[in-house]
Amino acid sequence: MWTSRAALVITPENRQALERLVRSGKTEQRIALRARIVLGAADGQSNNALAKALKTSRPTVLDWRQRFAEGGVPALHDDRPRGRSFTPLTRAKEAEILALTQRAPTHATQWSCRSMAQHCGVSKASVQRVWHANGFKPHLIKTFKLSNDPDFIEKLEDVVGLYLNPPEHALVLCLDEKSQIQAVDRTQPGLPMKHGRAGTMTHDYKRHGTTTLFAAMDVLKGQVIGRCMPRQRHQEFLKFLKTIDRSTPKHLDLHCIADNYATHKKQEVKDWLAKHRRFHFHFIPTSASWLNLVERWFGKITTTRIRRGVFTSVSELERAIYEYIEHNHVHPTPFVWKKSANDLILKINRGRAALNMPPLVRRDKI
Repeated sequence: MWTSRAALVITPENRQALERLVRSGKTEQRIALRARIVLGAADGQSNNALAKALKTSRPTVLDWRQRFAEGGVPALHDDRPRGRSFTPLTRAKEAEILALTQRAPTHATQWSCRSMAQHCGVSKASVQRVWHANGFKPHLIKTFKLSNDPDFIEKLEDVVGLYLNPPEHALVLCLDEKSQIQAVDRTQPGLPMKHGRAGTMTHDYKRHGTTTLFAAMDVLKGQVIGRCMPRQRHQEFLKFLKTIDRSTPKHLDLHCIADNYATHKKQEVKDWLAKHRRFHFHFIPTSASWLNLVERWFGKITTTRIRRGVFTSVSELERAIYEYIEHNHVHPTPFVWKKSANDLILKINRGRAALNMPPLVRRDKI
């Protein structure tokens, strides 16, 4: 290894070639770094000072000084051959790891890298490589729910038809409630975010009450009609329907997509709808909240305005919600539905087949 602190001796021709490498915009950065090391060494800089100035290590400086002294400028373009730094597992061992990964161990609900490595007699890094190459992530799990609604196909086609081909002279509204929104205050003030550190807030909090947000989203425009109320009964739902009636043009029919919550089907609600013929309700299948686009908007207001908010009272929380709705009204972002009903039915039937469940069929074909 080159250890001399004396200046590296280079010819004028080599200096010109090195300077061209540094100046050229087409030179790879790794090559330019090596050229700067040699030029700095030729100017008499110490190895430590050169490493600090170029933000590299002292062994790197020593290595390229020596390689230049032995091979000149062409040596800067040559990388040493690289090979695997580990011994690959046999196919049988990989197959064993993959087979075990798909079965839960007796001592836990899933394998970890270390427990699998210990069980199979390999390194943790080997297990990680096998899992990464085959897309296995035992630490993750996804939830699902398949609807058992006997009228699933009919309801699905009805709602998706409204999204993809809305009726003329009408508004399509997605209705739902976000209940039990807590006015949460932190026990101590947090610190703001700064360079190198995330913002902070205390893990404990004070509750100052709850509110329920009734919301109706215009599918075409993305604008939302919202109203906060203390409870989630049919009385509050009727008040919200009257708010929608006052807030929308009287000459337009209203096609409302809603879930099967009991308050939506109360007799008092049915009686009110019978007197207001421009309201047409379309109920999504049970266990299919993903079909109601307002749920996506609820997720958006939760992550961007509510979850990290600090509210000392319910009125302050409700004021923040109304301000967000007003901002959304000025800058609406509609959610565009793209999947057809047939595509969804095929996908759901694939899931039902994987669970040995009968496929979805129309009731008239049963």
